[in-house]
This record gives sequence, structure tokens and C-alpha cells, in this order.
Amino acid sequence: MSSIDINADLGEGDLHDAELLSIVSSCNIACGGHAGDVDSMRATVKAALANGVAIGAHPSYPDKQGFGRRSGFRGTNLRDSLVSQIGALEDVVAEQGARMGHVKPHGALYNDAAVDARLAETVAEAILEAAGEVQLVGPPGSELQRAAERHGLGFLGEAFIDRAYLANGRLVPRTETGAVHGSLEKILAQAVSLAKRRSVMSIDGKRITICADTLCVHGDTPGAADAARAVRAELQKQGIEIRGAAE
Repeated sequence: MSSIDINADLGEGDLHDAELLSIVSSCNIACGGHAGDVDSMRATVKAALANGVAIGAHPSYPDKQGFGRRSGFRGTNLRDSLVSQIGALEDVVAEQGARMGHVKPHGALYNDAAVDARLAETVAEAILEAAGEVQLVGPPGSELQRAAERHGLGFLGEAFIDRAYLANGRLVPRTETGAVHGSLEKILAQAVSLAKRRSVMSIDGKRITICADTLCVHGDTPGAADAARAVRAELQKQGIEIRGAAE
């Protein structure tokens, strides 16, 4: 039986966290850069463990004001911030006698490091210093993947079930029409295609290969939990096991 991971970004103050933790197989927990604090980390880690959900860190640019969506942070200060963020969650997880299996950059850091080799190096170095050889989550074929390989980190390729793709494999910018799938039918079809065929139909009708180990569901969109539940049910119906990729 083939398998796929379903992940969600949690601990950001959204209302759907508890419900999503009963559906997903891994989670990425905000650790202070764009959202979250020690209390929210503890609560989310505890809930994740109760649901058997694999735990990862979700560090960002140090940008609470902009929710990690602004670029321009670089250098030693950024590296130190990432080490601090990842280390903070690592400490909380260790308190519970558990382990952290992956790190997924958030927001602008995720997008920037996917195409910026120097920034991807900073992310990989911070992970190694703060958490050791955990797995790095990012877009397949990105600079994040290349940095992970250079540093001996495992890499988990991620795809998005509710976002449209360009023919070059990158996401359609949210500012463009059709960037986010509004219908459950489209979301289900894309999830099945990614899990079974490792491919997706681009917005201009071209089939492109995306070798994803994990599928992201966005917890901050209306109907997120219902969509995630439907995706999980459909994938299982198709004979695909849902399990944490970093387990």
C-alpha cells in the first residue's frame, strides 16, 4: 500500500487546530517568529501527541507584526533567530518525552529560501545547530532540497492541495485569479493526483511532475477541517495510507 503524509500549520491562533489534529498525520508548530509562544507550543505539542500526530517546527522570519510574510531579513541575526525558534520547540517537545521530526519554514521564508541558495543554507545550518538531523520540508527541486542534501538532512517534498500551480511547478501567486481552489471537487482531485501519480495539472492545462511526500492543508481558510477530512477519506478510499512522513 502506498502512503502519503497530510500536514497542517498549527499554533498560530486559528480556531481549527483541535479538529485538524484529529485528521492530519503531521503538524508544523509556530515557534515565536511569526506567531506562538511557549504556552501555545506546549498546548499544541500536548494535543498533537494525544492524537498521534508527528511534530515539526514552523520557524519564520522574526516578523510577528507582518506574520512572517515580509522579506528582507538576512545574516547572523536571522540565523540566531531561527536557532532560537527551532530550539524553543525542541525544548518543549523534549519536556513531553517526545521528539521533533521535521522543520518547515513559514511564509516568506519558505518562498524566499526555495529560490535563494544562501538563504536555504542559513535555514539548513540553523536546523542542524538547534535540532540535529531532522527532516527539512519544502518544495521539491528547490534550493531548500539542495541545501538539505548538502548538509545531510532528510528532505520531504511538499505540495499544496488547495493551490493552483504554474507550468514551471511553482504556485500561482495569490494575487492572481484562480490561485486558490474554491471547490472541494478540485481539491480532492488534486490531492489524489499528487498522492497517486506524483503530478498535477497546471493552471494552463499542462501536467507537471511534483514528487510530494507530504500534502499541506491550510487551517486558516473557511471549511479547512471539513476539506481536510474529505481529503483524508478520499485518499484512504483510493488505497493510500495516511502516515507521518518523518516517522
